[in-house]
Amino acid sequence: MRNFSVSPYEMIVSLWRNRSLVMALTKREVVGRYRGSFLGIFWSFFHPLFMLAVYTFVFSVVFKARWGDGTGTKTEFALVLFAGLIVFNLFAECFGRAPGLILSNVNYVKKVIFPLEILPWVALCAALFHTAISVFVWIGAYCLLYGLPHLTVLYLPLILLPLCFFIMGVSWALTSLGVYLRDVSQIVGLLTTVLMFLSPIFYPITALPEAYRYILLLNPLMPAIEQTRAVLFWGDSPDWLLLVGYYSATLCVAWLGFAWFQKTRQGFADVL
Repeated sequence: MRNFSVSPYEMIVSLWRNRSLVMALTKREVVGRYRGSFLGIFWSFFHPLFMLAVYTFVFSVVFKARWGDGTGTKTEFALVLFAGLIVFNLFAECFGRAPGLILSNVNYVKKVIFPLEILPWVALCAALFHTAISVFVWIGAYCLLYGLPHLTVLYLPLILLPLCFFIMGVSWALTSLGVYLRDVSQIVGLLTTVLMFLSPIFYPITALPEAYRYILLLNPLMPAIEQTRAVLFWGDSPDWLLLVGYYSATLCVAWLGFAWFQKTRQGFADVL
């Protein structure tokens, strides 16, 4: 029986070693999602644009919501809300797909030479493509409403990188669990809804009573959402101390998820 390395080095090297395969599968994933539709890949642009318009109308016109102390404008609320949703949607897309990655690619399990550990990378890269489109839509809306964006926008990749580590750790763990426990996908669907409302997307952290704010502080998405808003809309530099801690924690999560996947992958063929 083959032993698969669980070292952090292998976690990174595996991606580099199979980078061409990851890019090819990601391209197939992105293009295949829109194959046969009239607008094709342009839907990846129109979808976030349409959702931004819907959120602006519903929350700003219908509910007359304002961010923070209520002195902000309608467009401010829409852009701040959409910035948080960009981060959450990146996580939710990978989180929701993870339990079924092996189940939907059973033919790869039978191939001894196929690196199964790259399947979560493919899902993440496809999600990052749509995230990038959403960010461009956000920047376009900001330019139209407020002018040139802050230079702190350039910090965004630095903020999203630790979130990607966290996503990969969770994805590897759920991908493996999804093979052995088919109920995982149902649980993930429920947790996604809970996380959406327990994340500071539709409201600032200060909106919660202090006695309950610890719930948001325990949310692993909170630092990414708050820091993304800071660099995109408010023009603030990242909280470097928070970012260092976030990198350390998410790298540990990534390695633990990878180690679990490598230890349990030997039984995939028997279960499937």
